[in-house]
Amino acid sequence: MAGLLTVLLNWRSAEMTLRATEAALLALQGIEGALVIVDNDSGDGSFEVMQAEAQKRGWDEGAQSVRVLQSGRNGGFGAGNNYGIRAGMPDGSAPEFVYILNSDAFPERSAIHALLDHLKTNTATGFAGSFIYGADGEAHRTAFRFPSILSEFEAQVRFGPISRMLNRWVVAQPIPEKTRRVDWLAGASLMMRMNALDEIGVFDERFFLYFEETDLCRRAALSGWPTDYVLESRVMHIGSASTGMREWQRIPRFWLDSRLHYFVKNHGVVYTMAATFALLAGGILWRARLLVQRKDLGDPPLYLVDMTLHALGALVKALFGGRVSSQKSHPAAEG
Repeated sequence: MAGLLTVLLNWRSAEMTLRATEAALLALQGIEGALVIVDNDSGDGSFEVMQAEAQKRGWDEGAQSVRVLQSGRNGGFGAGNNYGIRAGMPDGSAPEFVYILNSDAFPERSAIHALLDHLKTNTATGFAGSFIYGADGEAHRTAFRFPSILSEFEAQVRFGPISRMLNRWVVAQPIPEKTRRVDWLAGASLMMRMNALDEIGVFDERFFLYFEETDLCRRAALSGWPTDYVLESRVMHIGSASTGMREWQRIPRFWLDSRLHYFVKNHGVVYTMAATFALLAGGILWRARLLVQRKDLGDPPLYLVDMTLHALGALVKALFGGRVSSQKSHPAAEG
């Protein structure tokens, strides 16, 4: 059984995950495949609720053969999606394409067809992602360049003339006006060619949350499998429903660990320290402007302090042969 495998990851948001599943099933009509909901060890009864609802609604007997699986551990966004990908199709075979959809994302009726048609037509493309907009209808920036030393400085200094000068390195791109190639896309609605995953591997599970899509798209690009932004695929995304990112009072350790792991893995320790220094320099200059202009800080409290202490701790570990690892427990397990 070939076709498309759709994976939804749940963490303590059963009701919203069921709503996203319902939207996905409507958008999947006419597509051969299967859908799997992975509960990332919520521990709040989500798994049992979703199992019962899937059976009650007849989803487990429908054309898309919905399964509800328990991952057994809160391994993060990448690990949870990997669990669903490795589960494969109901008959044990591998799919031709994999589609990951956030539990707080709701595809329009043609959204999934648009991604699938794009990958079938553009056989050299590895990944394809959607145009994402919020509940208020406002478009979200989800097309990005890979992070670099200069992008870390630009993102923190927040000064128009510098941003214009470093335009080639700005990570968050303007919302594309047409379907086009990008470096990487947010994983809220992302379709992947299984041949590409077979070649490069699935998500790196050392990322608990954040930077896992960046790393995966970079590995794909380096192996000749680029990523495309498909404007015709429209998905509404609430955003931060499980992570609580909008209410962060401090930058979580898992975000700092993920950023550090991304840079060290892809560029090495020296480059990582240079990128971190650039970030801190930009942040200090921004804060100096605030003293004059009396603007809102725009960052969680102690952001630069947390970043500095984390970077110094990682440097000490690197010098003495240690290894940075993510925390064992986290407040959320999906993006």
